[in-house]
Amino acid sequence: MTSELKRYIRLIPKAELHLHIEGSLEPELMFEMAKKNGVKINYNSIEELRAAYNFNNLQEFLDLYYAGADVLLTEDDFYNLTMAYLKKANEDNVVHTEIFFDPQTHTSRGVKFENVVNGIANALEDGKKQMGISSQLIMCFLRHLDEKSAMKTLDFALDHKDKIIGVGLDSSELGNPPNKFINVFERAQKEGFLTVAHAGEEGPASYVWEAIDLLNVMRIDHGVRSIKDKRLVAELVKRQIPLTVCPLSNLKLKVVTDLKDHPLKKMLDKNLLVTINSDDPSYFGGYVNQNYLEVARALNLTIDDILILANNSFISSFLSNKEKQKFLEHVEMKDKELRQNDFIE
Repeated sequence: MTSELKRYIRLIPKAELHLHIEGSLEPELMFEMAKKNGVKINYNSIEELRAAYNFNNLQEFLDLYYAGADVLLTEDDFYNLTMAYLKKANEDNVVHTEIFFDPQTHTSRGVKFENVVNGIANALEDGKKQMGISSQLIMCFLRHLDEKSAMKTLDFALDHKDKIIGVGLDSSELGNPPNKFINVFERAQKEGFLTVAHAGEEGPASYVWEAIDLLNVMRIDHGVRSIKDKRLVAELVKRQIPLTVCPLSNLKLKVVTDLKDHPLKKMLDKNLLVTINSDDPSYFGGYVNQNYLEVARALNLTIDDILILANNSFISSFLSNKEKQKFLEHVEMKDKELRQNDFIE
């Protein structure tokens, strides 16, 4: 990889659309919060905890993810967690982010919904003031739980429509198809929430069909298995439904065994509206720029490919058309500047 490409990735403005805030909890902060809140961690050191980040599948990761979230109790905890992520995003020149949070992970432990959403939302507001990062918040339902639990969570969210723009679906995919959640997604849409869903990560392409046909989602999170269904690819291209792809996550969770086998380039070549994101960066080995760098190296992506991906990140966002245009113009200006300075052809 050339130094020009590395610099381009580092400096081009980008949006991140697939980031679980609980998955940005770094071991150092986890231990700090555990000590403050009197929560026991089943690891004796940061090094021992990091050594456990060797997953064979999604469920092994989720078991550790949920255990790590136990240290998050107070509004300040969620504020500090979110601010820590925003500082990392700012270093990567992420100028807009759409953050997932999993309230059921916390309310099931007796943490008040308000502690979770207010802590995150206050940090996002301060992130805008201090770093200029625009943001939106998406509440995810845990798909391994039943729809009744999701409905209760939606009830909590109704008093916070000023903070939460949309709802999503995450957690254990296999055996938990989107069709489990038709009623709660229908109600959420009636209440004015935008909709996304994880599909086609470990689950089959048929789950992507269900997400777009039954849940009527506006964006698919992951969706890498869509490439196996030609008719689905054609439909996603026709409707320009974005896919929020997370390369390092796919590698760590054995969706692909080598980044050289990742379908991202094929997806780009088929004109799918794909974006690059970090998913759960603390656990998967890198924030958004690291995902760009490693997949670019593995797939021999060009600067033109990176430009498309950066533009896609804003096109795929839930920003208004006016805001999207502003960011796209910013990308265009930075692209010209970088090409001139680095003599990129």
